[in-house]
Amino acid sequence: MAGIGGWYGLASPDAPAILTRFARRLGALDGNPAQSMSGRDFALAAAGNQHTAALVSKRDATVAIHGHPRWEGAGKVLTQVDEVALALLGAYRERGPECLDDLRGDFALAVCDTVRGELLLALDRIAIGDLVYQQADGGIVFGATCDVLAEHPSSSRRVDLQGVYDYAFFHMVPGPATIFSGVERVPPGGYVLFADGRAKVGSYWRMRFIESGDYDFASLKEDLLRSLRNGVRAGAGADGVACGAFLSGGTDSSTVSGLLGEVTGRPARTFSIGFAATGYDETEYARIAARHFGTEHREYYVSPEDVVEAVPRIAAAYDQPFGNASAIPTYHCARFAASAGVTRLLAGDGGDELFAGNARYATQQLLALYETLPDPLRRLVIEPLALRLPADSLLAPIRKVRSYVAQAAKPLAERYEAYNLLERLGPETVFTGAFLSEVDRGRPIARLEEPLNASGAISLINRLQAIDLKITLADNDLRKVARMCELAKVDVVFPMLHEDVVDLSARVPPRLKLKGRRLRYFFKEALRGFLPDEILRKQKHGFGLPVGAWLVSHAPLRALAGDALATLRRRRVVRPEFIDRLLSEHLPAHPAYYGTMVWLLMMLELWIEAHDVSL
Repeated sequence: MAGIGGWYGLASPDAPAILTRFARRLGALDGNPAQSMSGRDFALAAAGNQHTAALVSKRDATVAIHGHPRWEGAGKVLTQVDEVALALLGAYRERGPECLDDLRGDFALAVCDTVRGELLLALDRIAIGDLVYQQADGGIVFGATCDVLAEHPSSSRRVDLQGVYDYAFFHMVPGPATIFSGVERVPPGGYVLFADGRAKVGSYWRMRFIESGDYDFASLKEDLLRSLRNGVRAGAGADGVACGAFLSGGTDSSTVSGLLGEVTGRPARTFSIGFAATGYDETEYARIAARHFGTEHREYYVSPEDVVEAVPRIAAAYDQPFGNASAIPTYHCARFAASAGVTRLLAGDGGDELFAGNARYATQQLLALYETLPDPLRRLVIEPLALRLPADSLLAPIRKVRSYVAQAAKPLAERYEAYNLLERLGPETVFTGAFLSEVDRGRPIARLEEPLNASGAISLINRLQAIDLKITLADNDLRKVARMCELAKVDVVFPMLHEDVVDLSARVPPRLKLKGRRLRYFFKEALRGFLPDEILRKQKHGFGLPVGAWLVSHAPLRALAGDALATLRRRRVVRPEFIDRLLSEHLPAHPAYYGTMVWLLMMLELWIEAHDVSL
């Protein structure tokens, strides 16, 4: 919870007052206090509790760190955050950014070295932590959120229209960019070294896939179980926190919940969210897992009234517009756990991205078969014939052939977003011409290509995994869970993203991650006998929210959305006629489909209002 912030290379007589505002902003959501320190042209602050934040200074160098870091260097293993900070400080003096190789766990950190005249910012391997920065007036300002940066007079706060377009495409703004011009995020497994008035972005870690060689299933299974136990044991900690677990009834949350009871030697405290809406309630599976593992289980049913109450608060809690509607049940689940006395929750996020659990893995595997055909046959024969077939043919086989070829002929990054809502509706239909003239409509695909190209992977499954680890996990799901837990005033840890689990994923053969169309084949087979069979057979769902249905049926929620879109309508970004038709025609006719766009636009406007920015 909370985080770090500060600046370097910026002298100001108002530094104490600015630092006070930084500290207040860092603890704004969860109320945790901040430690701070300043010098002639630098300042650092770290907000959190005794288990998650430290500020340590020694011989003209200072470390601010936040998260759940672990030090494994020089034959030592340190888990107390202040001890980790001291070890990091000594190692940085000797090795510079190379010392990051000895850090594990989740963290955001800053090392200010006035002797070397430099500042180092770094983030954990998967970007469970968050850290943004902006160069200004020859110096640099940094913080856990864009809202922290805004407290410094050298920081600018101009909305980047490209960020608005990217938000509409991805339902969040993917890093390294942010919604604000000139403000960037430190990348996963990356660092920023600021010296001589310039910032250099580097990488100390990336996923290295092992895609060839023999394997022994029994050994891999044993390694997986050991790694998962290590992750849960590290997450539960030995620091006396009251620990519980999210339990949706899916494979990952059930695994974490079961192992939590095993490693602590007492029934795990588990928490689930339900909905009184057909097709969305998964509490049945959560109960199956709870009974199987003997957990102390509690459920909370989210109502439309809960949504209306929480939406403005959630829009304000995010430093950038965030359109993932499952933030609502995540928040209510975390708040429910906090009300029961839990101070730390273990979350199951990461398993799908590490072990091929998303449906698109099977879909892309099928589409990739097209690439095995000779290029001349595809380009000169099949595509000219298939794409001339009528797209609106009444004959299903014709429609399927045309659709398959149209998708399979595209590069992987474009296929990945083949069903993108903005692309399906058409950017020209949604946005005004003036707005579109200011943005690069190709940048979202370029954002997908960055992790794809950097992965070094050959197999389709691992290449998709590289995209998912960045876009789906680091930029979306982790931001969702971490910020909502902070708002609920509860700490969160992600055992599935423990280094041992991540490293194991890199060496599981792709053909075991997805076997035929069987998602997560290796993971499920390895957990067979530990997890209930009903959990292993169920389809992925999670804490989904019945957005469209409630927007249609619940008058207060519909009014909240209508008011927000009426204001957005006047901003000359979204076409007024699109908003009119969206609310009057599209949403009532197809709530599940168009409800997502209503939600996206509503959250954008509520974020704008809460943060007092303009487009």
